Amino acid sequence: MPKSKNRAPHRPKASARSNSWFRMQASGNSTADIFIYDEIGYWGVTAKQFVSDLKALGDVSLINLHINSPGGDVFDGISIFNALKHHGASITVHIDGLAASMASVIAMVGNPVIMPENTMMMVHKPWGFAGGDANDMRDYADLLDKVESVLIPAYAQKTGKSSEEIAALLEDETWMDGTECLALGFADQVTPSLQAMACIHSKRIEEFEKMPSSIRNMIVPPRNSTQRENPVPQNAPSAPAVADETAIRAQVLAEQKARVNGIGDLFAMFGGKHQELQARCVADPECSVEQAKDLLLAELGKTATPSNKTAPAHIYAGNGNFVGDGVRQALMVRAGYEKRDNENVFNGMTLRELARMSLTERGVGVASLNPMQMVGMAFTHSTSDFGNILLDVAHKSLLAGWAASEETFQLWTKKGDLSDFKVSHRVGLNDISALPQVREGAEYKYGTTSDRGEPIALATYGKLFSITRQAIINDDLNQLTGIPEKMGRAAKSTIGDLVYKVLTSNPKLSDGVALFHADHNNLSTGAISIASLDAARQLMRTQKDSESKHSLNIRPAFLLVPTALETLASQTIRSSSVKGADANSGVNNPLQNFADIVGEPRLDDADKAAWYLASAQGTDTIEVAYLNGVDTPYLDQMEGFTSDGIVNKVRIDAGVAPLDYRGLVKSSGK
Repeated sequence: MPKSKNRAPHRPKASARSNSWFRMQASGNSTADIFIYDEIGYWGVTAKQFVSDLKALGDVSLINLHINSPGGDVFDGISIFNALKHHGASITVHIDGLAASMASVIAMVGNPVIMPENTMMMVHKPWGFAGGDANDMRDYADLLDKVESVLIPAYAQKTGKSSEEIAALLEDETWMDGTECLALGFADQVTPSLQAMACIHSKRIEEFEKMPSSIRNMIVPPRNSTQRENPVPQNAPSAPAVADETAIRAQVLAEQKARVNGIGDLFAMFGGKHQELQARCVADPECSVEQAKDLLLAELGKTATPSNKTAPAHIYAGNGNFVGDGVRQALMVRAGYEKRDNENVFNGMTLRELARMSLTERGVGVASLNPMQMVGMAFTHSTSDFGNILLDVAHKSLLAGWAASEETFQLWTKKGDLSDFKVSHRVGLNDISALPQVREGAEYKYGTTSDRGEPIALATYGKLFSITRQAIINDDLNQLTGIPEKMGRAAKSTIGDLVYKVLTSNPKLSDGVALFHADHNNLSTGAISIASLDAARQLMRTQKDSESKHSLNIRPAFLLVPTALETLASQTIRSSSVKGADANSGVNNPLQNFADIVGEPRLDDADKAAWYLASAQGTDTIEVAYLNGVDTPYLDQMEGFTSDGIVNKVRIDAGVAPLDYRGLVKSSGK
């Protein structure tokens, strides 16, 4: 209750240290027990004494707060609430009898709040009495409203209810047993009933208009003065025993230990960085590992932008870094990329042992760390290049997978180079006319290109994979070699998909006509035979410049076929005689070996009958352009956040587009 200037005289206040109804003691293992078994303020539990005794406990990580109180002075209660809220220890609140009025506010610091079924909690609007004129009364009413606005957030934060819902419960002087408190969010756990110890002063019964009769019957007569001056000995039981209190305490301790260890493992991934934030997360008992991740992500995001990497640049030049060189060489040998050096002291070590060596050989102590923390520090510590070594091995595997991928598009497409991601336009065969004659003494004329040009633009393709701390501990080399190698194959396959999608989807060119169309004179028919191949060949050979009308003399260099037609194509082109003629008839095959055969399974998926002719590699058919000409995938690395290790990003920047229709011919195959 708030104080007022004309309030009735306070009751005498007993010494808090001689008052057994309020006791605070350390119980070992960084745990303390606090008992609030009296009114808040007045002759009961004062904020001044409470805070003083709380500080005297020293560094404790868990507080068991037992409450059996009718409430009391608002401002003393707020001081006690704030002292507990910001103490830093995990607080488990046990409602042993009653937590009413201001005592219910103090109970809201608990995580968890544990109530036996037959204990009670009461919430109501703050009240008081005052004397004076009308202005005094109005001022006092305003004070009560302000006090209520201060108390509501404590209830709302614990229960998750809105301020309006809490205000309605206060207005109604709501009494709740353990089960009701659990349902409304005021408690987190309900235990079997116990025999409650009542400590409510009988004169306070009148203050609670809606007190259930069951509670009134539990009230014991007030203690006499002799009892106040001669408290129960300190070694006497001061609180009723809860049947499963030991199990509950063990569970809470285990949960808090798991929370603290989880936060420790999370921050260990970043090599001891952000220790201040880690301390705040550990100190806040309501901060879960997931919430700590969110806070850490926000902290990392302050300096991380797409163009600003927080990690230092990785430079490796074999500069006498014996530890790094040895670890790198040992890993390359295990991956099969280098020959074994018998003098390398790191030969035969597991990934976990190599991670440890990356730290201890540079003077970094790891004796106090568990394996997960040790590996996390190896990834991120400023003196360790273990993460970069793993990146080198993974990149080697990535390129091995790219090179080993049996793709066909690079055999016949044109390779290009783009310096940025803006749309570019390529000059095709149609855009430069023939050179005109220059008569003696005449001036040369500037050649011009038409406005039409085929557009091409880069796009980024990529995927993430992680090298986890668990993989290092388990010595799982597959995450370091097998997965990147498959990523390399997938990157090359992605480009192949883009190329053959252009070929088979028959997109429109900048003239508004499809790539393969009768208007382009590059669409034929017929199954593979000497006649159909010759007809398609003539379509390509007779293509002309649209301005000068001179022949471009384009020769087919590749026959692109589905794998279903690969054998027939080989027989038709590579036979020395025409199909159907006798072996010694002397009828030679006029198209023998006129083109290289490229069998592609993606063409089977599109149309098992259709086949294509393409001109020589480097001519204007379909272009595959890469950013700055880099035609292999990149591998970037970052400290893991959503995964327990380091995250690797495989990406390739490429653009695929048709350049000109005259270097390509399609036959429907029918």
